[in-house]
Amino acid sequence: MTWQLQIQMNEKLFLRDPASSELGKRIVQQGAILIERVGLEEFTFKKLAVELNTNESSIYRYFENKHRLLLYLVGWYWRWQEYLVMVHTANLPNATSKIDTVLSILLHRIDGDLMGGPAVEKRVLQSLVTKENSKSYLTSHVTEDNQQLFFKPYKDLCARIAQIFLEYNPAFQYSRSLASTLLEMVHHQHFFMQHLPSLTDFGQLKDDQEILSFLKHLVYGTLGYRVG
Repeated sequence: MTWQLQIQMNEKLFLRDPASSELGKRIVQQGAILIERVGLEEFTFKKLAVELNTNESSIYRYFENKHRLLLYLVGWYWRWQEYLVMVHTANLPNATSKIDTVLSILLHRIDGDLMGGPAVEKRVLQSLVTKENSKSYLTSHVTEDNQQLFFKPYKDLCARIAQIFLEYNPAFQYSRSLASTLLEMVHHQHFFMQHLPSLTDFGQLKDDQEILSFLKHLVYGTLGYRVG
């Protein structure tokens, strides 16, 4: 199944909407690929300009700096994930089936894709977010960025997942904390499995099914826990 969706991004992230021109779309597309490949530290607009066969100044007409481009990419990714959660859980009969579906979505185990948005293969975006998402908010200017609502897509996804947790256990006190922990853990465990296997219990198999089993133990065990 496929969907056609136009995700509206925070206009403060860019100087000119990259979706408004072919160059802008290529900046986002190739920028995602290059950041995923070399990492944010080594990524520069000069290197991106070489990949695009254009001038560095042309890229600066769209994005003030590479951090804004990163925020654009991860923000789009979280909006996409939230859309998938909304669509695939809308008609499910109970909270358990919704939680199972959320876990599958976060591990990209749901069939289908999303047309529209950055013309980037979604596995590239997943890998980029796995490696670079924490760099979008672990900065000295996180408070200012938060005031400009740059992290709203991430927060909205956390809130939607937290609400599902409360459907499962209305008395649970830490639904948002568990939701944000889950989002971080999905990517950390996947990265550890591939690159630091001794930090996981499934580094040898390198199978996402093992991560899924672990996350189910974590979520259902936590949601069923009673204090006192």
